[in-house]
Amino acid sequence: MSMSAELIAVGTELLLGNVVNTNARDLSESLSELGINVYYHTVVGDNPERLRQAVEIARGRADIIITTGGLGPTCDDLTKATLAACFGKELVYHEDIGRGIRAYFAERLPGIPMTENNMRQAYLPEGCTVLQNDRGTAPGCAFFAEGKHVIMLPGPPRECRVMFQNGARPYLEALSDAEILSHNIHIFGLGESAVEERLQTLIQDLTNPTLAPYAKLGEVMLRLTAKAESHEEAEALMAPILQEVKETLGSLIYGIDADSLEAAALQLLIENKKTIAAAESCTGGLLAKRLTDIPGASAAFLGGVVAYANEVKTELLGVPAGLIAMNGAVSEPVARAMAEGVRARMGTDFGIGITGVAGPGGGTEEKPVGTVFVALATGEETFLRRLSLGTDRARVRIVATHHALDMLRRYLTSLPVETI
Repeated sequence: MSMSAELIAVGTELLLGNVVNTNARDLSESLSELGINVYYHTVVGDNPERLRQAVEIARGRADIIITTGGLGPTCDDLTKATLAACFGKELVYHEDIGRGIRAYFAERLPGIPMTENNMRQAYLPEGCTVLQNDRGTAPGCAFFAEGKHVIMLPGPPRECRVMFQNGARPYLEALSDAEILSHNIHIFGLGESAVEERLQTLIQDLTNPTLAPYAKLGEVMLRLTAKAESHEEAEALMAPILQEVKETLGSLIYGIDADSLEAAALQLLIENKKTIAAAESCTGGLLAKRLTDIPGASAAFLGGVVAYANEVKTELLGVPAGLIAMNGAVSEPVARAMAEGVRARMGTDFGIGITGVAGPGGGTEEKPVGTVFVALATGEETFLRRLSLGTDRARVRIVATHHALDMLRRYLTSLPVETI
C-alpha cells in the first residue's frame, strides 16, 4: 500500500526569504525513491499555535509527517514541544544525549562555553526512536502515534541530509515489507518536454515500475522505480523498461545512476588513460571547477587557463593576434586555436576551448548574447559546436560547459562529436 507524507519546514527565516528551503527538495527526492508520495509542502514560522494548526491539517491528509527545523536550544526552537503536545506525548530527558552534547562542546568546540539551554535538546517525546545527529548537537526523533508516523529532523541542510540517510530512511524502509529500487537515467541534448514526448506512451502506461522525468539546468533525468518483494524481482521489472528507454534515446543518455556529466566524462578519461586541459573565456574557469570538484581529478585534468583578455589568449595560448583581429575573440577559429593551444602548452591528450558572449551586454546582430563556440582538440582533429544559449548569463556559462563535457564523452565513446 502506498503511503503519503507531508513536509513541514519550521522557521521564520524561511518565510522572510533569508534562507532557501533546500531540505524540501532533498527530502522529496529521497522519499520518491522510497515510493512515498509527497503531496504537500508547508512552511510555518516560529510560532507554536500556527505550527499546531499546520500539524492538525497534515495529520488529516498524510500518513507520515516530517518536520525540519526548530530542534535547537533557543526559545524559538519549539518543534518538539509542539509536536509532542499535538500527539499527547511527554518530553523525556535522555541522559546519554545530554552527555553527548557536553562531549560535543568539549571535543569539537573547545574554548566555547556551553550554556545550559543546550540541554533542551536532550528532551525528546516519550517512546520515540532517537535519530543521531552526526553533524551537530540537536538529535532528531521518530514515533508512531494515533495512526501517524512523525519524524523530526534538524533545519541545517548538512545535518538534515545526513540524519535522513542514516536514521530516518532506515526507519521508513522498515515500514514496508517490499523492496523499492530506482535507477536514474541521465540525459543531455533534449529538454524535458522533448524527452517526455518521445516516451509519452510508456510513461503514461506504467504503474509498476514507474518512469518520471525531472528537469535540471541544461539536462534531464528520468527516474525508473519499481516495487517488489525482492531486489532481484524489482530489477527484473525495470530491465525491459530500461532497455526500451535506451533504445529510444540512444546516445543522448550519458549515464545510468551517474553522479554528473563531469563525473561521467572524467571516468572515461581515467579509464582510457587520457589527460585534458581547458582554455576558458566566457565560462571563467567553470569547466575546470566542475572537474576539480571531483576527488581524483588530477589523474586526468592537468590544468586550465582563464583567458578572458585577448592578450592572455595570445601570450599564454598562442592564439595569433591577427586571427582575433580578423574573426573576433568570439569565433570558431579562436575557439579552435584556444583548444589546440592549451593542449600543446600543457602536453595533454585533449584540449578544450570555450569562447562566447555570456551577457548581459556585448552581443551584436551577428553574434547575439548567448553565442558560444566550444572546441575539442584531439591532436588529430579539432571539433567544434556553435551554440545559441539564450540571454541568462548563469545558464549560458553552465550549459556551455555541459556541451564541452558532452563532446569529450562522445569522442571517448566513438559517437558523433559535433552534433547531438
